[in-house]
Amino acid sequence: MSVNPEDPRVKRTRQLFVQAFNDLVRKKRNVYSISVHDITNQATVNRTTFYAHFQDKYDFLGYWMTDKFHMTLRDKLPVETRCTAENLRILIQTIFDFLLRFKQQYSTPGDKQFEAMFENAMHQDLQRLLLKRINEVDIQGFSQEKLEAMALVISWGIFGSALQWSRNPHDSSMETMFDEVIEVISVNLAPFWEQTTS
Repeated sequence: MSVNPEDPRVKRTRQLFVQAFNDLVRKKRNVYSISVHDITNQATVNRTTFYAHFQDKYDFLGYWMTDKFHMTLRDKLPVETRCTAENLRILIQTIFDFLLRFKQQYSTPGDKQFEAMFENAMHQDLQRLLLKRINEVDIQGFSQEKLEAMALVISWGIFGSALQWSRNPHDSSMETMFDEVIEVISVNLAPFWEQTTS
């Protein structure tokens, strides 16, 4: 059964599953031990409904992480959509903070198996956000393919740096790494940056 993710009823049902899962994580302190049965019982929604929305637990976990990451970004970033230096700083700071907390919170041996899936979900959400922001700016001389490539490069530059730092946070301070990422993005993407912030 296919569902329309924009339908308000679908959104409400998915939020029931997300809330139920968040409650279970708080109780059990890990992700790997929570089953679809646990989620549907906690949400008081039947398993058939769960499988109408998600293929399996892994599909749900990808959705859950994307939702968690998206909500964090939405809470930190201003509503305005302009690509400004200040918004870029807030975005990068938020990603560094989120990844550090993520590594600390989901560090049980069983949860390690989901790490790559969660990281992929976060990166894809960041890439979508950057492309959306870039597309909302009136840019002359940039094809859609170039804008998509730019969003991909920027997202990997930010996310990859934050991910690498979060794996070894004692190697350098967050402020040092953060400043280096800002400098590299500002210098190497100067032509694009001037177009989007003017």
